[in-house]
Amino acid sequence: MEVRFHPHARDRMTERGATEDEVTGAVTHGEKFPAKFGRTGFRRNYHFEGAWRGKPYETKQVEAIAVEEGGGWLVITVMTKYF
Repeated sequence: MEVRFHPHARDRMTERGATEDEVTGAVTHGEKFPAKFGRTGFRRNYHFEGAWRGKPYETKQVEAIAVEEGGGWLVITVMTKYF
């Protein structure tokens, strides 16, 4: 299954600390859930054990919102949560 990235998603990945591999992993192996406007969300937790914006966290959760397109997924936006 192909996972492609909208330019907006790439910008959000950089801004929010997610990598392309993490987002692809969320889409291919993460929890799937319905999102607004007929889109699909994917969520996956990653072991982080690092600092984000000066604060230490153990886990990073990557959430991708995507639309099915041409037999694959087009990721529209990406969100991260650290805890």
